Amino acid sequence: MATYVLVHGAWGGGWKYARVAERLRRRGHIVFTPTLTGAGERSHLLSGTITLSTHVTDVCNVIRYEDLSDVVLAGHSYGGMVITAVADRMPEKIAALVYVDAFVPQDGQSLFDINIPANTQMFLARAGENGGLFIPPPPAKAYFGVNDSDAARVDALAAPQPIGTMTEKIRLTGAYRSVKTNVYVHGAVLPRESPFKRFYDAAKQAGWDAHALPCGHDIMLDRPDDLTDILDRTGR
Repeated sequence: MATYVLVHGAWGGGWKYARVAERLRRRGHIVFTPTLTGAGERSHLLSGTITLSTHVTDVCNVIRYEDLSDVVLAGHSYGGMVITAVADRMPEKIAALVYVDAFVPQDGQSLFDINIPANTQMFLARAGENGGLFIPPPPAKAYFGVNDSDAARVDALAAPQPIGTMTEKIRLTGAYRSVKTNVYVHGAVLPRESPFKRFYDAAKQAGWDAHALPCGHDIMLDRPDDLTDILDRTGR
């Protein structure tokens, strides 16, 4: 039995992991799918003051207050920023880091620093059209390649992303590097240039357990069985 904390990406919510969480629990694992402040069922807390640090604290508090240890900590997309910072704050609690088509930052980088420049420019422009504080969600199918069955629901449940989560530069001491197990799972079919392929390539080169799946960006929706199997093996 392993303990999992699954962190969603921008415009998402813990609800995105429902299928994977159900499958892991059927295998006897303990699973937490926290929703970050301002997203999903916590969208009523949306505020222009929310930053990356807010979301890092969200996840650290789950681990602290639930008294978790030996955690397999997974982050999707923007969630890669969050899990890296969490592991840097409490590396003794983390058994493995799993980047699910996610950004892998270095100290001093913001998400905008490591995204494709065209994406960063588009997000800044869209935020500017919405008061400068929030980035509205892009269309699930056209932008992220979400499957036809899930795309409408993703669009309906997506919440605006506070721009501070993408502009704040991460501060890392390097303590996260003491986590010995690192996994990268890449969604290899995207209807645009993927900002994540270079992180997947770097993970392979570094000797991580790296996987490329024939699906879009939201792997937990498109390939829940495959992602469950990878997480299950990681926790053993």
